[in-house]
Amino acid sequence: MVQETKPVPTIPIDELVKRMHGDEDVFILDVRNADDYAGWKIEGERVRSVNIPYFDFLDDDESVFARLPKDKEIHVVCAKGGSSAYVTELLTARGYRAVSVEGGMEAWSQSLHPVVVHEDDKLKVIQFNRLGKGCLSYFIVSEGEALVVDALRRVDFYEDFARQNGWTIRHVVDTHIHADHISGGRRLADRVGAPYFVSSHDIFTHQGALRFEPLEQHKTLRVGAVDVDVIVIPTPGHTPGSTSLLVDNRFFLSGDTVFVSGLGRPDLGGKVSEWAQDLYDTVSNKLKALSDDVIVLPAHYSHHTEINARGVVGARLGDLRRINELLREIDRKAFTAAVEASASTERPPNFEKIIAINVGKLTVAPEEEIELEIGPNRCAVHHATA
Repeated sequence: MVQETKPVPTIPIDELVKRMHGDEDVFILDVRNADDYAGWKIEGERVRSVNIPYFDFLDDDESVFARLPKDKEIHVVCAKGGSSAYVTELLTARGYRAVSVEGGMEAWSQSLHPVVVHEDDKLKVIQFNRLGKGCLSYFIVSEGEALVVDALRRVDFYEDFARQNGWTIRHVVDTHIHADHISGGRRLADRVGAPYFVSSHDIFTHQGALRFEPLEQHKTLRVGAVDVDVIVIPTPGHTPGSTSLLVDNRFFLSGDTVFVSGLGRPDLGGKVSEWAQDLYDTVSNKLKALSDDVIVLPAHYSHHTEINARGVVGARLGDLRRINELLREIDRKAFTAAVEASASTERPPNFEKIIAINVGKLTVAPEEEIELEIGPNRCAVHHATA
């Protein structure tokens, strides 16, 4: 009699994310090689993670299992889900409670987690956190109309989200041409029949071939109620056309200009000295006029500790001024020297190819899009100091 093989227990990435935002700690066993794990892994406030490479389990060495808990469920992750399934099978055969994370780190890189930042009678602000990449995008909603800011590659997610809530997407905006991930802005705008806004400066800098509406030519973008304005504030520095959006004079969607932990790096265009000067002018003049009470909502973050207790990446501008010396009164020479030093940090992988895609000069297959984006966010200049 042939013994029936039990299927390997698995868990979808969205369920893992839900558990990570629950009340109990989550134990993750990452079976990729040590270098890959050191460069990029699943992290969170309630996550405990260990790295035991897949090949270590092939020797049937009992000491390999000593670091694994018997009293917790083990979430096994690899690059794409194959190796983790094998290890999960070994663990369950030994009596461990283990599940293989479907799609592995590739699925982690694509997952989007929506969080309501603010809601009142006339305005709703929703932040979408791509946890595996540190990318943030937004829905600004009023009277059933929505403006989408910095949409990521998975445009079906935004379409479905709007449809499920009965909202119509009226505008799609990119705050700048992104270098570490593929934008879904143009694609989403085409699918929903909305205009796509981005700065012409960024398009022309890269000699782009994209259809777009010049963002800098619009002082306001209206969404829903008459008294809900999205005011366009050019904030160059990270890229020549970096643009921030001030929503209802309360929420500052800063793109990659201001982060919770620093400022946007100005070196990806090969003009670090010139663009550092622009960034100084932006911080010293344009941001200076904003109230301390404005909530900064960036397009990226670099570490899970930047996510606050409500699950939002954002902070009062006044608090950021207090902890980040580059947002306070500082002379131009000291500022530019600090920012230029960031050019020595590791750049986003494949950024030149990603920029070419985002300005319409290059088209690649969906499978290659996924591979190009793999890895953490590397767009910030970290100079936040207490």
